This record gives sequence, structure tokens and C-alpha cells, in this order.
Amino acid sequence: MYNPTGFLRAALPAALEAGKAILEIYAQPTEGWEIEEKADHTPLTLADRRANDIIMRHLHATGHPILSEEGPLPDYEERKNWPGLWVVDPLDGTSEFLKRNDEFTVNIAWVQDGRPMAGVIYLPVTHTLYFGMEGMGAFKVGDVTVAKSEEELIRAAQRLPIEKQHEGFVVVASRSHLSGETEAYIDLLRKDHPDLSLISAGSSMKLCRVAEGSADVYPRFAPTMEWDTAAGDAIVRAAGGEVVDTERHQPLVYNKADLRNPDFIVTCKS
Repeated sequence: MYNPTGFLRAALPAALEAGKAILEIYAQPTEGWEIEEKADHTPLTLADRRANDIIMRHLHATGHPILSEEGPLPDYEERKNWPGLWVVDPLDGTSEFLKRNDEFTVNIAWVQDGRPMAGVIYLPVTHTLYFGMEGMGAFKVGDVTVAKSEEELIRAAQRLPIEKQHEGFVVVASRSHLSGETEAYIDLLRKDHPDLSLISAGSSMKLCRVAEGSADVYPRFAPTMEWDTAAGDAIVRAAGGEVVDTERHQPLVYNKADLRNPDFIVTCKS
């Protein structure tokens, strides 16, 4: 059962502790990152594994099932009977981590009956935290180091979206996966918005940009998985925005038989 307070008590410390472990490895020479290639030819580092172990320890205590990019993938015949589950990407943006451009995140979401109800996204390098919960809204903490407790952290949070975050019409797109379809969509937008400007960002930071109001649209015409978007989707929805697939024009659905997302477009609160 969805419980905003219970979600925060589990997800916030898990995300912050995982972020701290990621930073410790990020500070080491690259030779210490223990880089491997997974079966899908994407990279896996010591930071991914260590962050996953920390998050699993926190979330297993809740007694709810967990779907993590770096954990075992249960068969759909088992998963389809889960009314609620955690969806986790312990290090979203591993390619950005490897490039040392600082644009990687920790993503933790609560999904119930296919809907992302709550999400936490933590940016370890800047100590920036985003969280959102259905029925409570979406929030941002610019620097979590100023808080000495979970209560102080929540009190320091600023409600999203934040007014007057930018001038003109802003599109945010993937730094590493800008497809031709995405470029064509941006060209169409430019016809209606001659003042359009394009910014690039890695990982789930793009969804956060829309949720906070520093970007108007995030189009994604390239492959993503449910753990890439669940936390950010929850935050966007809690901020009053939406994440819809480009074919059905319906909100994304989670814990599907096929965990790949369709192409989608994220828009901010009007």
C-alpha cells in the first residue's frame, strides 16, 4: 500500500547513502572503478554495484519486492502479481559517470498498479535532491549537506515547479542519446517557438529539469527502461506535469511484461 511517509523514510536515506558511496568511488583513479560490460553491452562499475547493495539493504527491510537494473529480474509471471514494488536505478547515467561530467543520479521509485506514485532522485556531485509523491507534491533541496536530519531535509525543500526558471521556450534533451527522431521533433517545435533554446543533460536530470520548471519539454525518441524513468516520472506528475507515450498519448505504465519504455514526451505544468 502506498504511504508517502513510509516511502520517504525508506527511500531518502537509501538514496543519500548510495550517493555517498558513488562519490567515494568517483574520487578514485579510473583504474579503481572495476568497469565491466553487461550482456546488453552497457557498462557496469563498482559504483553501480556498491550503490545497489546499499539500496537493497534499505529497501529489503520494507518487505516489498524490488526491481533494480542491477538486481535479478523476476519473470513477469511473478511480477504481474505484485500490486506494489520498488523500481531502482542505483546509478543512472553510468556513461556520464565514465565521462566524469558529473551528470549521474540515484533513482528510487514506488510503483503501484503500474503507476509511479513516488520518486526520489539524488545528484551526488551537487548534493541536489528531488522527490515527489502523489497527493503531496514535488520538492527540491538544493544542497542536502545543510540538513542534519531527515526532518530538516524535508523542511528545507522547495516546492516544484519553481516560477520563472527561464526565458523563452526551453527543450532539454539527452546528452548521450540524441536521436534523429528527437532532432526532427525539436525542429517542429522550433516552428511554433522561434525563441526555442536547447539544453543537454544526462540521466534522469532531464525529467527533473521539467519538473522544476527550468525546461518546458523533454522529448525522448530513443530506448529507455522503466528504471530510467520511474522516479522522474513520479516527480514530474507530482509537480503537475505529465509523461506520455508518443503513440497512445497516455501516461507511461510500469511493471510491464516488456520493461522497455515507448518513446515519450515530458511536459511541465501549464
